[in-house]
Amino acid sequence: MKILGIDPGTATTGFGLIEQRKEGLKALDFGCIKTPAKTPLAERLNQIHKDLKEIIQETKPDVLAVEELFFFKNVKTAISVAQARGVVLQTAKEAGLDIFEFTPLQVKQAVTGYGRADKQQVQKMVQIIFGLSKLPRPDDAADALAVAFCCLGSIQKAPCTC
Repeated sequence: MKILGIDPGTATTGFGLIEQRKEGLKALDFGCIKTPAKTPLAERLNQIHKDLKEIIQETKPDVLAVEELFFFKNVKTAISVAQARGVVLQTAKEAGLDIFEFTPLQVKQAVTGYGRADKQQVQKMVQIIFGLSKLPRPDDAADALAVAFCCLGSIQKAPCTC
């Protein structure tokens, strides 16, 4: 099973593709979709859509997992991240993917065992879980791999609907 994890953002949207194989868990690809700061929001959202669509077409994931909007101190930031998240959901639906959503607390709990872990702890655990030679950077990409890992754990624990 291939899971595409997404950490949505307007400036930087992290993505991480993992696969559960017989021989174990593998991080197949990870990185970020970046949009220029001075670009109008509509153009930035369209760029996220186009790039994510291309990633989905190239990697052919079975499902998409996305981090939920949880809490922001800055309302303006929260609104733009919510809009980027909406683009991610729409793009995944257009591609016919099942979507799983997780709070940052759930993701951190799944990866580190502690729901209030900091970014560095998440990055280090993602490196260990996937046997990466280097710390996954930027942290948006590491977060996306963590979201995908959380999803895998959730799917594996789900009761059979046979």
